Amino acid sequence: MSLMKLVTVMEHHLPKPKIIFIVAAMLVAGLLPSCVTTTTGGFLIEPSSEQAVQDYLQLAIAYYDADDLAGARRHINNAMDIDDRNSDIYTVLALVLQREGDIDLAEDSLRRAIRLDRNNSRAKNNYAALLFSLDRFEEAYNQLEQVTRDTNYTGRAIAFENLGRSALRTNREDVAVTAFGRALQLNSNLYVSALELALLKFKRQDWDGSRLNYQQYLTIVEFYIIPHTPRALLAGIQIEGHFHNQEMVDGFGLVLRAMYSDSPEYQTYIGLDNAH
Repeated sequence: MSLMKLVTVMEHHLPKPKIIFIVAAMLVAGLLPSCVTTTTGGFLIEPSSEQAVQDYLQLAIAYYDADDLAGARRHINNAMDIDDRNSDIYTVLALVLQREGDIDLAEDSLRRAIRLDRNNSRAKNNYAALLFSLDRFEEAYNQLEQVTRDTNYTGRAIAFENLGRSALRTNREDVAVTAFGRALQLNSNLYVSALELALLKFKRQDWDGSRLNYQQYLTIVEFYIIPHTPRALLAGIQIEGHFHNQEMVDGFGLVLRAMYSDSPEYQTYIGLDNAH
């Protein structure tokens, strides 16, 4: 029986405190990525209220990942019954609300998460992502500036990448160059940062730097088998075209025509080809 089914069965047959205790035992056994307190003799003791909240949130995220939003909400409510002023609860709740299409409520939930804990970088990062999706780029930029200053935040590399994207949308090109560079410094596998940096350097006529970052982009997408976007293919055509590498230009052109013949990038390529 899968873990999710087992938890569901327990919910129907066991009182809530007993479920928390059993889930905690699963966590210690390595079935879920968390931990509980043990005695010096190694015996499991009843988890604290704070740990119980985190256990419920782990379950909520698991249900969310399985697209069971009702199950996710149930565990969020269980966590809220224990501590309705926990910032992480509202961060997870916002994910569910977004997927349900309640964007205004999701924003309210994230704002509350940040009010409850001004140091919750995950909530700020998620809020920035929501703002970016709503084309509120200046607000997203302001949130991400704060997130990237948190050296303990595990998602800092992606935060720098998103800061770079927001900087581009708010005409802060110098900031974008720095942000994408920092993102790659923290995680060299961020293909979006590599591509964006290649394009920025090409625009600034840093031809060698542009080609180096584009090669980095190609290495990443080939290793992880990520399909090229029309923008990335056009970038390759332009960068390799500058170095008169006609073989690669023709190869990118063939892929662009085969996969994205209706795209604006293909029309740009046709224009470049005709110009030569």
